[in-house]
Order: sequence, then C-alpha cells, then structure tokens
Amino acid sequence: MRGKVSGEQIAQIDNPDPFAPAVWRSPVHRTPEPLIWLVQLVRLLWRVVWFVILHPLLDLAAGLALLVWLNLGWAGLVGLAASAVAALVALRMLRPDWFARFVAVPLRCKWRWWYYRRHWHAVLTVAGLAPAYRGRIVVPVLARVEAGECTDRLLVRLVSGQSPANFADQAEALAHGFRVLLCRVLTSSPGAVVLELVRRDALAEPMTALPIPADCDLKALPVGRCEDGSVFTIRLAGTHLLIAGATGAGKGSYLWSLVRVMLPLLVAGLVQVWTCDPKLMELAFGRPLFDRYGRYAANQADIADLLDAAVADMQARAARFAGKQRDHVPTAEFPFIVIMVDEIAFLTAYQADRKLKDRILAALATLTTQGRAVGYCVVAALQDPRKEVLNIRNLFPDKIALRLDEPAQVDMVLGDGARDRGALCDEISATPSIGAGVGYVRLEASPDPVRVRAAFVSDEDIHAMTAYAAPVLAISGGDAA
Repeated sequence: MRGKVSGEQIAQIDNPDPFAPAVWRSPVHRTPEPLIWLVQLVRLLWRVVWFVILHPLLDLAAGLALLVWLNLGWAGLVGLAASAVAALVALRMLRPDWFARFVAVPLRCKWRWWYYRRHWHAVLTVAGLAPAYRGRIVVPVLARVEAGECTDRLLVRLVSGQSPANFADQAEALAHGFRVLLCRVLTSSPGAVVLELVRRDALAEPMTALPIPADCDLKALPVGRCEDGSVFTIRLAGTHLLIAGATGAGKGSYLWSLVRVMLPLLVAGLVQVWTCDPKLMELAFGRPLFDRYGRYAANQADIADLLDAAVADMQARAARFAGKQRDHVPTAEFPFIVIMVDEIAFLTAYQADRKLKDRILAALATLTTQGRAVGYCVVAALQDPRKEVLNIRNLFPDKIALRLDEPAQVDMVLGDGARDRGALCDEISATPSIGAGVGYVRLEASPDPVRVRAAFVSDEDIHAMTAYAAPVLAISGGDAA
C-alpha cells in the first residue's frame, strides 16, 4: 500500500488513536537557485526597459547628463544643473502658467501618487474596501491622481461587485487614513469612482469683492472661489438659479456678486435686473442702480405687477422669435432679463392675500418654464426649502445650498443623495467669518455637489458699484471701482 501512494506522509505526533488515517501531502520540488536568479534578472530588465519607454524626457535628461560628464567631467555636470535651475526660475517668472502646467503640476501629481500608493493597500484593507476572493485579497486599482493646490482627485477602478456606495460609506475612514480633511465620493464611468480628497480648506478665509470686469460672459460669471482654489463661476444664460440658506448664511453675497460682475453689461444696455425685495433690506441698498438699469419693487402688489409684466414681455418676445431662433443673444432692443427675488417665501408661502399669492406663483412658474430660451432668468433666494414653502423649486435647474438647519434639507435643495455625496450644508459654521457665503452648488449637468464660497460685497462696494454704473446717482462717499 505504501508503494502505491505518491507523496510524503506527515508524522502524526502525540496522536493516541492508532487507527487514525494517515495525512498526506504533495511532494516538494525545490527550484534550483540559478533559475530563480535568472527569472528575477529577466523581470528586472523588463521593468527597466518599460520604465525607459514610459519616460522619454527623463531618458533624454539622463543621456545629456551622461554625455556632459563624459566630455566635461563634474564641472560640466554642475554647470548643467545650474543652467537647468536658472531656466526653471526664468520660466517661473516669465511664464508662470507654463511653469505650472509643465513643471509644478506634474511634479505635484507624481509626489501625491507616490504618497497614496504607499498607504493604499493598508488603508483600503482596514476600511473594508479590499474584499477577499478565493483566498486572495483583491484591492481596487488606483488608476490616476490629479493633484491640485488644495484637493486631490483619485480615479479608482472598482473590484467586480463593488459600487460607489461602498466607498461613500467609508468616506470618513478614508479621510483619516490618508490624513486629509475630507473625502468625497464622486460619480465616474461604470466600474470606476473618483475620490476627492481635501488637503487644505481654500475657503477658510472670506473673500473681498472681486474687481468689476471690463467684460463678462453670462455663461460664466465669476462670483467667488471653489474648494480646489479655482474661480467659481455661475451661469445665468439658459438656466434659473435657486439659492437656499438659513439666516446669515450669506445669500446676499451671491446676489450682489452677480450684480457686480454684470455691471459692464448693465451699462451697455445688454442686461437688465428686475428686483423683487419684499424684505426691504438687502436689495434696497442699490435701488438707484436697479431703477436706472432695470426695475425695483418692494410692495407685494408691485411685485405681482412686475412679474406679470415680465411674463407678458417674455411671451411677446417668444411670439416674435418663434421659428427664427432657438437661443437668445442679448441686444439693446432685447436685453437679457434677470428676475432677482431676495426672499421668495414671502411671496409664495407667507402671503396673506390668496389671490395675490396665486398671481405671483403663476408668474414665477411661467417664467421658470418658458423664459430660458428667450433670455429670461429667475434668481431666487429663500430660507426654508420645504415643498410647501416653494412648490416650484424643481423648476430651477441650478441650485446652491448654503448653511441649512437640518441634514434632510440638503436633499430638499440639491436633490436626493446630495448629502451622501458630500454636501454637508448642515455642518457649515454659523460664524460669519468662517461660514458666511460657503455652500454647495449642484448644476443641471452634474449630479455631484461642489463646495464654493462667494465673495463678500460690502456696503462700500455697493456704493462704488452705483457710482460706476451711474455717476449722476452716486451715493455720497462712494468711490468708483
């Protein structure tokens, strides 16, 4: 029997049962050591060749350094290094955009790639995002790292069977694992997810009012800064905007920043701002500006008349353009009209006169459903985002949520799942210097919220805006911008 069995029998030590079955194992064949060295050498050579193929610029630099050293020795290498440093300094001073694009950003991405690769396996395993399959740990692949000044974006290829929700549930663990302030999970292509890791809060300090531009584009109006340090722009052409936030959250910063950046178009007669100010506080400070380059109404009956006039003008414009054009181009005869409502809840929910409320709500619904194509945009601000307060909030394609009182209100403003994607509006600080103007924007074309902060437009800035747009109506003490 022993001769018919291949393999080695493991000795059963301290087994009192004499009839216990034998335990067998397969024979072990030891690989010759020279063969192991040969395989490792081939693998090393292949990696070197592949590295050379992937890094042609580094190969060129190494070849040049070798050529200089062979011909001029160490003195030549020192001169070459000094020349390279001088060239980088000159590039940084003369063309900082080129320096950032070709030097700073690639180096930062390489450094952050190395950092995340170093901790990748351990962090994902401990966080429970590296499942076991057939006795082997399968780790999601870190495909690409885009490093910014304040945030990093990591493209991660998921393991089969995983979903972005798995990463969203462990976002806090990933943030602590990679030593960053915040981790947000963004949607990507099927089978992949983007991790947005915030290393430094670029919105911690309030911004002063941006300078009045010489010209502006209604599809990209700069009003503040994004979390990654880039300029935050708002689109008004072809959309409507809803701004929601608690008292003192900074809604006025967005309204006045939009007016400020559109001043050149107001003066040129290409844009008009029709303001509805039922609170008589925020927009009344710039009433001379609106009276000259638009319309202003504070009384609720006057607001209803203003909105009815806007609907009538919009429908007349639509009848004239029917069959001739699909997109509106602002002209002096047909300017772009911005209907700005400071506190829309006063008009749609807290209005005592039922007939007046129905008129206002019907006019707003008509403008938000038919006004985009003919050059009408509604910008509305409110405090309470509940459906019974504003039942037409879904007619606003673009939304900005500032500090809110309850977590459930985040999804009311930005849509279902917005808070799970990182829009923590209920955690924004109530301290004005820290949280005023900070919010999350969710655009019609992108379901992922982006953290932003609007510039603060002070009373002096509004004085200067009035003087800039209408010197004859300048308020005493205002300085032109």
